[in-house]
Amino acid sequence: MPLLPPRLICLTLALALAVPCTDAGAQTVLPGDPLVTPQRPDGQRPKIGLVLSGGGVRGLAHIGVLKVLQELKVPIDLVVGTSMGAVVGGAYASGRSIEELEEFVEHTDWPAVLADRPPRQNLSYRRREEDQLIPSRLELGVDPRGGRTTLPPSAAGNSALEAALESLVRGEQAETPISRLRLPFRALATDLLNGDLVEMVDTPLFLAMRASMAVPGVFSPVRVNGRAVVDGGLVRNLGVDVARKMGADIIIAVNVGSPLLEEREITSAVGVANQMLQILTNQNVAHSLRELKSVDVLIDPDMSNLGFMDFSRFTEAISSGHRAALAAHERLEPLSLDATQYASFERQRLRVPEPLSQLPLPLASLSIEGTQRSNPKALREELGLQLGRPTSPDDIKRATAALYGLGDFERIDAQVTDKDEQRHLTLHVQEAEWAHNRLRFGLSLQSNFGDTNRFSISAMHVSTWLNNWGAELRTFASLGEDRGLSLDLIQPLGAGSPWYLNLGNQFGASNFDDYDSMGRRRLRGTNEHVLSQLAIGRRLSNWGDMRLGLVRLSGSNRVLIPEPEVPSAVKVTARAVLAELSADTLDSLAFPSRGVLFNARLQYVTANSVGDDLTLRMSGLAAFRAGSWAGHVYSEWSHAALGGSGGSLGGFLRLSGTTENSLSGRTTGFGRLVMARRIGEMPIGLGGTIRAGMSMELGGIIRDRENFDRSQLKLAASAFIAFDTRFGPFYLGAGSTRRGDSSAYLFLGPTW
Repeated sequence: MPLLPPRLICLTLALALAVPCTDAGAQTVLPGDPLVTPQRPDGQRPKIGLVLSGGGVRGLAHIGVLKVLQELKVPIDLVVGTSMGAVVGGAYASGRSIEELEEFVEHTDWPAVLADRPPRQNLSYRRREEDQLIPSRLELGVDPRGGRTTLPPSAAGNSALEAALESLVRGEQAETPISRLRLPFRALATDLLNGDLVEMVDTPLFLAMRASMAVPGVFSPVRVNGRAVVDGGLVRNLGVDVARKMGADIIIAVNVGSPLLEEREITSAVGVANQMLQILTNQNVAHSLRELKSVDVLIDPDMSNLGFMDFSRFTEAISSGHRAALAAHERLEPLSLDATQYASFERQRLRVPEPLSQLPLPLASLSIEGTQRSNPKALREELGLQLGRPTSPDDIKRATAALYGLGDFERIDAQVTDKDEQRHLTLHVQEAEWAHNRLRFGLSLQSNFGDTNRFSISAMHVSTWLNNWGAELRTFASLGEDRGLSLDLIQPLGAGSPWYLNLGNQFGASNFDDYDSMGRRRLRGTNEHVLSQLAIGRRLSNWGDMRLGLVRLSGSNRVLIPEPEVPSAVKVTARAVLAELSADTLDSLAFPSRGVLFNARLQYVTANSVGDDLTLRMSGLAAFRAGSWAGHVYSEWSHAALGGSGGSLGGFLRLSGTTENSLSGRTTGFGRLVMARRIGEMPIGLGGTIRAGMSMELGGIIRDRENFDRSQLKLAASAFIAFDTRFGPFYLGAGSTRRGDSSAYLFLGPTW
């Protein structure tokens, strides 16, 4: 009779006697058994290694685990981390206290970290103008020479993540190679080209944390020693073998990886891709778990209902880690030190080099390295930093944010050195290959579920750094209700100069409705025009713009409905002088919660058919936030000193319920209050906040100021649901004007 293999014999006995099975040489302890601490040959206490896995927001459970280890006075001799485990472990190894880690998590703006670009208030004014032209964020890069198109390398931008990591790492240790930290640390990443494990040893701490956190598709890859690397979870989400190689006798492994989705939960291509990544991660984690020995401790927090990117629930993640570590206290207590020994051990970990001085010091040198298309001289002007002037770390952060706001850079690494009471700054920039020729697409829909149903498809191409002074060409095209093609050249009058020359040409065509004094439609027509503009302007930092320009226009208007017996067109030629002042500091166009939007425009027009026209128009919006509520106050006033019409009213949020632009006159006054409450979030990569809200609106057309009475004003209100999508703001609502009409609305695109 052939002998059974030892492993099969073991399994048979295990089933019969309910005892655990082990391979030769392995030791297994039943869950809950106390830990028998091994003794080192030299009589010293065993070296304890902490291994922290990746898992997005679930990785914040590591903070709860560290808190329990501190309470139990368990010393940690080395740390190995992957992805979020590398962020928490790297900060801990750099000397951060548990309290500081908790404070970091609580005060970090996680939606901004996961956003696809820098916060809007940090963008340059040119980029904010693009938002008003096409509010969607569907962009790709275009190579005019090779005919290729490229997508951005990640769904989230880099600037907010890197700013958060810089605030987390202690002072000068951001640039310290991790091999020189007082507490030995390793961050794990994956080589994007061959899939090899990358153990970052001599990499600067900040770069190592950033590289290990480069979740594929979410954050862009990072170049380390010439290799493009991404999140280490793809090949080693739980680095047990790395900790063992570093000399750990006992390993405390914390596994926070995401569980696999059930079939009913996989409802999209994104879900399929996510499941594939989790399968790869779980497979390498299973291999790592088999490497654990009986003396090791596995902590596996229960977070089955916590999503990978659900950062709004960070408190639950920390609490889950705390509970799981407490449940393992019987295994952890034999590893603890007495109070005196542990206090001495902690002092060694917390002793770090003096952080960078927060006091302003004279800026002795400023250099920018890594530019290819952009001009370092122009970039230095954008920074707003001057040699010899006292400069603080906060000044440097604001300057770096200004460079990110140009939209041309994928990464900016600021290296600061203080020597002899002077500050030296070097910026290493990495230009975004796809951003110098970028194409943005937009879709606008509007319906009152009645006779107003409009749509337009638009595209905008922006080509930057056409010359050393930073010239920019913007091309805009649209089809649908509004048709047109425009070219705008913006030429700064010097490298980094705020003064610029604007040359513009536009061809446009659109339909229009004409109403009588009672707001009844009389006819529908169409107009076509060709416009040329020459203006000189000045940027006002990154928040505003003023310009003075000359405009020449030629075109024609013709009636469509009712169809005339003899089709004819009224030709128009006009010349205009305009002066305009604009400001935009809104954090969002979809539904702002802070900032202002302001525009004042004075325009004098001389036309061949209707005579002279002098119009002044002013509008302003101030946004606010109160807890989960956000809103804005908006007011508008326009007056035609010469000519027939200064403005028009009607439409959603402009006397909701009243037909769009059905009220017009020489003087227009309007104001509204909008408030909405956050009720949810769009999925990561698809958009932002979902809000339910309402508006109160008051406005009217003042035809005769001397005989004005309150009956000329109309009161309106609306209720809506607003979605901040990557296609732009989406509204679904209903409105009504007092003693007037009511209407339902659907909007995709800007509403003011």
